[in-house]
Amino acid sequence: MSDNQLADLAGSVLELEDLLDYQDGAIVSRTLVDREAATLTVFACDEGQTISEHTAPHEALLQVLDGTAEVTIDGTDHELAAGESIVFPAETPHAVAADERFKMLLTMIR
Repeated sequence: MSDNQLADLAGSVLELEDLLDYQDGAIVSRTLVDREAATLTVFACDEGQTISEHTAPHEALLQVLDGTAEVTIDGTDHELAAGESIVFPAETPHAVAADERFKMLLTMIR
């Protein structure tokens, strides 16, 4: 696939949650756009998987596409379900835990 996979999908009607399958005991991802200004990545996380606490130099928007997740930002927990979103402030510690299998779209603005 090309560096800009979204271009490969141009003109297609997309169900983002269908772009990636769950894998037992794993977190899998597919980058749709990787540009200087932004990245868009779809993740599928199996139940019990976590993205450990970290910081990023840019703001990001997490959109839950399927299932539920616990998102922690600067020590505050948030339960998110399909259709809900949350913003990660730049340089702020955050983590994601899969309460059940879930998929998300992460949009990072650089």
